[in-house]
Amino acid sequence: MPCTTILVGKGASYDGSTMIARNDDSPSGVYTAKKVQVTMPAQQPRTYQSAISHVTIELPDNPMRYTCVPDAVRTQGIWAACGVNDAEVGMTATETVTSNPRVLGADPLVCLQPAKGEQPEIPGGIGEEDIVAIVLPYIHSAREGVLRLGGLLEEYGTYEMNGIAFSDADEIWWLETIGGHHWIAARVPDDEVVVMPNQFGLDHFDFDDAFGERKSFMCSADLRTFIEENHLDLTLDGEFNPREAFGSHDDSDHVYNTPRAWYAWRYFLPTSCVWDGPYADFRPDSDNIPWSAVPERKITVEDVKYILSAHFQGTPYDPYRTCGDTSMSGAYRSIGVNRTDHMGLIQIRPYAPAGCRALEWISFGSNVFNAPALLYANTDEIPAYLGSTAGKVSTDTYYWSSRLIGAMADASFKKCQIHIERYQQIVMSKNHRFIKEYDKLLTEETDSEKKRIICRKANKEMAEMLQEETDKLLDHVLYERSNQMKNSYARSDA
Repeated sequence: MPCTTILVGKGASYDGSTMIARNDDSPSGVYTAKKVQVTMPAQQPRTYQSAISHVTIELPDNPMRYTCVPDAVRTQGIWAACGVNDAEVGMTATETVTSNPRVLGADPLVCLQPAKGEQPEIPGGIGEEDIVAIVLPYIHSAREGVLRLGGLLEEYGTYEMNGIAFSDADEIWWLETIGGHHWIAARVPDDEVVVMPNQFGLDHFDFDDAFGERKSFMCSADLRTFIEENHLDLTLDGEFNPREAFGSHDDSDHVYNTPRAWYAWRYFLPTSCVWDGPYADFRPDSDNIPWSAVPERKITVEDVKYILSAHFQGTPYDPYRTCGDTSMSGAYRSIGVNRTDHMGLIQIRPYAPAGCRALEWISFGSNVFNAPALLYANTDEIPAYLGSTAGKVSTDTYYWSSRLIGAMADASFKKCQIHIERYQQIVMSKNHRFIKEYDKLLTEETDSEKKRIICRKANKEMAEMLQEETDKLLDHVLYERSNQMKNSYARSDA
């Protein structure tokens, strides 16, 4: 999937939380309806079969409850996207990443081979459709997530190159696949932020640690040999750079991928580097923009949402730019695009009541025009406004309301912008108020089942608020668009 991922270590976040977030974007011209779901242990299959690759996997017999954001209409499998399990471990999968012919020739992707004549079908490997569902219900830490997925990749292979994030209250780990069966992973430094725009990301790796204590790095067992035998190390100074070895530097990267990293780091490091002009340290087409860095200030939920909604505002590349030189308007692929299916931000708070540390911030449709729903992950029920999306357009669901608002507001950006900004401010303010109120109730409660009931009540109240505010916004946007219809006429009888 053409997505964008932001990872925020606990030392870089405003409250000591770990935060992992991703825009889940459909391919060009495709819009995939999504919903929020809780999968209980009894609902989790013990034998899993991929709809796309037809691979069959026997799963452990002890799954945990977990939330996810699957496709509302399942034509190609689950695509669970992101979620949190009962152990308060978060996961987002996947960020499609680039590769190069040397890697794919050395370790080809494991693709489905249909039956042909007397030759039976040969299943493919695992992919984005499958990964959350076969990993998240079984892991008790971010580190354990890397090890489980790594083992599955080595055993079954994959038919696509992906990046996957895991989080718990202490750590964030990032794993990237390499060819069909290899993988590499790094722990996000606590005081750093990571930006991933569909390119292979890791730009540093410590093999001694990966094959020793595994404090901050892990990889497939034969990765060092794989690199040596296939002459994949391109560095001259002896400091291995995974991005150079496994990634790409195509012309398309410079209009599709690197500009997103450039804009995000321009926001996180506004004065540390020069981002604009002929003497810029980094440009939108720079291949050496860092994978991770220490931001200039602590990062909030609102910061992450802003970046994942970005359309290069404040630069010549903004597709909504109407003044000055507009010759470069829309030159690069925005972070917040029309075909975003959902944004999932998982925040795990070490200071929050035990069992209720994980919050999920979820939005649907183009992030430029929406505000995130807020959910306590410790729940066995999802409010209908978020969980009942179907294939039919309906303003009774958050997904379709968000899609309608985005399509109309985009066509009347200047008129609708103020309504969108006010809506986002109101919803986020009320979300934070709800957290404060319900965290207090959860702190006072000791019974785990009663805590879950409180979380369910909080989620219901937050969804009702979101629906009320979204309906108001829809009314405002519809009014503005109606006034700009081509057949409007100023004179009337009244």
